[in-house]
Amino acid sequence: MSGPGLAANENCRQGGQGGVTVRLGPLHSCQCLRPELDQESMKAWVLNGPAPAESHPLVLSDVPLPQPADDEVLVKVHACGICRTDLHVVEGDLAIRKSNVIPGHQVVGSINAVGSQVAEFKLGDRVGIAWLNRTCGVCEFCSTGKENLCDRAMFTGWTVSGGYAEYIRAPAAFTYRLPEGFTDIQAAPLLCAGIIGYRCLRLTRINDWSKAKLGLYGFGAAGHVCIQVARARGAEVYVCTRDRERHQALASELGATWVGDAHAEPPVSLDASIIFAPAGELIPPALKAIKKGGTLVLGGIHMSPIPSFDYSLIYGERVIRSVTNNTRSDGEEFLIEAARVPIVTHTQVFNFSEAGEALIALKTDAIRGAGVLDIALPKPSSE
Repeated sequence: MSGPGLAANENCRQGGQGGVTVRLGPLHSCQCLRPELDQESMKAWVLNGPAPAESHPLVLSDVPLPQPADDEVLVKVHACGICRTDLHVVEGDLAIRKSNVIPGHQVVGSINAVGSQVAEFKLGDRVGIAWLNRTCGVCEFCSTGKENLCDRAMFTGWTVSGGYAEYIRAPAAFTYRLPEGFTDIQAAPLLCAGIIGYRCLRLTRINDWSKAKLGLYGFGAAGHVCIQVARARGAEVYVCTRDRERHQALASELGATWVGDAHAEPPVSLDASIIFAPAGELIPPALKAIKKGGTLVLGGIHMSPIPSFDYSLIYGERVIRSVTNNTRSDGEEFLIEAARVPIVTHTQVFNFSEAGEALIALKTDAIRGAGVLDIALPKPSSE
């Protein structure tokens, strides 16, 4: 999921799904349709430098209110999901691409301003902002339906500032309309855990989901959404995860056919498996549990070192493949399916003031389901 991203001083904006690219002047020169705001700054959690989550590297700060470019929207943030990728950004597992970045890429909010070129949204619309912030629109990947692989892509909460804040700006072309059946808190985890889980399911190469046997390794935010989609399609789901009190219990509640420890061997051979846990040591046992011709999908942006394993584990035309970001089509299709199932996200809500504690809880596997920051809850004064 890494890539150089667009240069920070480059005002290159993609105009839409078709890959039209326009060049604009400085960001502050755009004409926006917006209500009068009685503030020029906002509160946001800023990463001044990566460090272990336990040391609380995020600092609650007053920062300038974002100014949307002509093709962008300004969104008042209502809720922001807490993702393991946020933890990788904060702790430096992912290289720093933007100084003083604001993390967060599962953002739900309402349109507060629109750039002069934006026609698809109006003030007050409820929207979602996800990981893929924008792409170049013209490279070989963007022009062939593989925008997730764009070498110049930018990413919310990593190469551009994200949703641990009162406001966020984002390209309108990469902003999602959200189904009405989900509250803001319920919708937030869908925007990464859900979308990436959906792409993982696609890459399993399972065509007939009726009675397909799917393995899930790790059962946090993504796993608890993925199992609901897979079961709705007719699959049997076998879950390997640690923590009987939270993750295993939730997997059982959500209808897993079998639940075992992270390294346990499922009682049947599996058609495919997805590893959501960032643990390279799970690859050999996961391969061992897959049928010939099956696929092992690696769903994370970061993984610990993968140990060597015997060729026999991959022989038999077994396939290992990674998932890199997502396309906008993935997001749009998933949100439709999520509403149809319908997905029920299990969330633990944290006050805006508790961003640091939320990341620690995520790191220690203390969150059952998905963690969400409620930006609407009272905010403390910054020091």
